[in-house]
Amino acid sequence: MKIVAKISGIAYVLIFITGFYANFSILSSFIEIDRPTKTLLNISKDLNLFENGLLSFLLMLVFDIVLIITLFKITSIFSRTWSYVASGFRMLHALFFGIALIKLYEVLNIVDDDHIFKEMSYVVMDLLSNFDELWTIGLLFFGVHLLVLGYLAIKSNHIPKLIGVLLIMAFFGYFVDSLAKLSYTGYDNYKEYFDSVVIITGIIGELSFTIWLLIAGFSKHKLSLINKANKLTTDLEEF
Repeated sequence: MKIVAKISGIAYVLIFITGFYANFSILSSFIEIDRPTKTLLNISKDLNLFENGLLSFLLMLVFDIVLIITLFKITSIFSRTWSYVASGFRMLHALFFGIALIKLYEVLNIVDDDHIFKEMSYVVMDLLSNFDELWTIGLLFFGVHLLVLGYLAIKSNHIPKLIGVLLIMAFFGYFVDSLAKLSYTGYDNYKEYFDSVVIITGIIGELSFTIWLLIAGFSKHKLSLINKANKLTTDLEEF
């Protein structure tokens, strides 16, 4: 299990890196909500950078799928049923995110065309909006995943309960922000506040869990906390 924890920790770190790079360093720099034509020109002028962003998002999706598998192996020690639930919701997030990436690929195909017309800017903005909406729906499922993951952390006697509480706080951050973005018409007026809430709670909750995974995975002790939990479960079943 030390290897599984190590893989999980590394995958989480890579998700942080690829996600922040693709979303905040690249995609956000291209999009100007009220200026479709300018958005189209921004992407067309630096198409290679847009491709890098799409590639980073794809890598993020791959690492997310890795975590679906590895986190199930870790948490199933504590409750196999709830681990299936947690994995299922994370899988739904990955599914919606994967579909959302198709929209970015369509944007790439449009802008990569030799003949770009001003009218295409509205098509591009629609695709970018669809990407954001699909990913937001996925983040609703991801939030529920964190809720169940937090419950499993609290239920276990090996993951610090504080991490479980922080993961549940992260659930509220993602859930409230995503729900508001999808249903609240005045969301854009308070976007900075919603973003701050989801970033702060998400980073604190997920980063704390990531650090624990890395410590458990790279610990020099012969038997990590996860291995002890696994051994205890096996002993009880044999008893």
